[in-house]
Amino acid sequence: MAGWLTARFPKFSQDRLLLVVDLIGTSVFAVEGALAGIDAGLDVFGLLVLSFVTALGGGIRDWRYGATAFAGGGAVFFFHPLFQRVPVHLMITLDAAGLALFAVAGVGKALEYGITPLLAIMMGAVTGAGGGTVRDVLLAQVPGVLHSDVYAAAALAGAIVLVVGLRLKMQRGVAMSLGAGVCFVLRMVAAWQHWNLPKVMVR
Repeated sequence: MAGWLTARFPKFSQDRLLLVVDLIGTSVFAVEGALAGIDAGLDVFGLLVLSFVTALGGGIRDWRYGATAFAGGGAVFFFHPLFQRVPVHLMITLDAAGLALFAVAGVGKALEYGITPLLAIMMGAVTGAGGGTVRDVLLAQVPGVLHSDVYAAAALAGAIVLVVGLRLKMQRGVAMSLGAGVCFVLRMVAAWQHWNLPKVMVR
């Protein structure tokens, strides 16, 4: 089992592909968190904290991620009229993109450190949905990932596709693109069609 992981996901400290994917996802979620902070009436400190935890709630890697998160939050604070004019459907699209990027990056990092495929899949889902969960908790809201439009499930699906792709000996970039694509499309279709996972019907 370890052989195919080593062959498809070799360990080295500065994986440029994962770094780029991670930082793009970090900036997207930081902006989303900062906008939620503005809607909640937070001051500049609260806004930056919310942008930070939304972007990095799924795990902190090194200083570049924190810097990216604070930069995204700061940009929203200083240019909030510009960001608040962004259409809702575009924010949903960016959120889905951030979810997809974080899901595959989480799996990639987990496999790079020798974690088993099953746990890597779970870490991909947590990395994708963790920041939004922490954000909602800080705002005293029921986390949206627990009840809305196939969110965490989309991250889980993308993570599974990535691991299966690597198991089938796909190139890493291809497998990551496929996993991210599945996550993104599933999340977008779910938001468009208002799909939800089954719930217990209480009478």
